[in-house]
Amino acid sequence: MTHVNNRLFDEFAKLMSDAAGVAQGVRGEAETMFRAQLERFIGDMDLVTRDEFEAVKAMAATARDENEALKARLDALEGKSEKAE
Repeated sequence: MTHVNNRLFDEFAKLMSDAAGVAQGVRGEAETMFRAQLERFIGDMDLVTRDEFEAVKAMAATARDENEALKARLDALEGKSEKAE
């Protein structure tokens, strides 16, 4: 009887081991499909790269500084013309 029980436990352990392997395979395949769908979704969006963002950010900061300098110059010129009148 113990020989039958041992064989039964061995078969059950083998079945559980196979089931765990199948579950792990399904999980890996699901992750791969999810990752591919996510990459496709992000690819379809019109996103910019970090380098492009940083370049435009620097350009905006430069333009803002130039704008402030021009405003100060304009204010100075307007102040001179008001004194002349």
